[in-house]
Amino acid sequence: MYAYVSGTLADKKPTEAVIEAGGVGYRLLIPASSYERLPAVGQPAKLVTSFVVRDDALTLYGFASDPERTTFETLTNVSGVGPKLAIAALSAMSPSELRDSVVAGDAAMLTRIPGIGKRTAERLIVELRDKFASMDGLEPAGALGGDGSSEARADARSGLEALGLSRAEAEKRLRKVLRAHPGTQSAEELIRLALREA
Repeated sequence: MYAYVSGTLADKKPTEAVIEAGGVGYRLLIPASSYERLPAVGQPAKLVTSFVVRDDALTLYGFASDPERTTFETLTNVSGVGPKLAIAALSAMSPSELRDSVVAGDAAMLTRIPGIGKRTAERLIVELRDKFASMDGLEPAGALGGDGSSEARADARSGLEALGLSRAEAEKRLRKVLRAHPGTQSAEELIRLALREA
């Protein structure tokens, strides 16, 4: 319903922001990661949004980036994971860290998030492993993102799958390579470096 809210930042707290747009103050619940990226009160601000309708409430959630919103919406599609828990997860970990933990099956890391116990962590892994493994664009800005290098990454993933790696394993290795060698731009180089990863 709402793609984003853009206007003047009227107020901010670690869990919420108020953006005034067209004479209306929009209250958005936010993760801590988005709070850290907000400007000073009185400055122009823009948050991408997710509108959640429940029997007892209509709530607008705000995010500093599309990857945060995508991760939030993906998490809330898991049975037993509501918006509050998804916000807690994004406050504790970045979208790419969450994805890495789920794809790697690291339940111990996921249980460090407040409100996520062993059962919920295992459910997240079972339900989201394949979905997260196939998602692109959850890396922070600059980690092989918008300049055609995402195409190189997709080509490298396809190449690694053709060489017998599962999609999840290919993604895991590519993320390691991109962290260690952020300037890598060619699919061939990405494949070569990923094959060295154990």
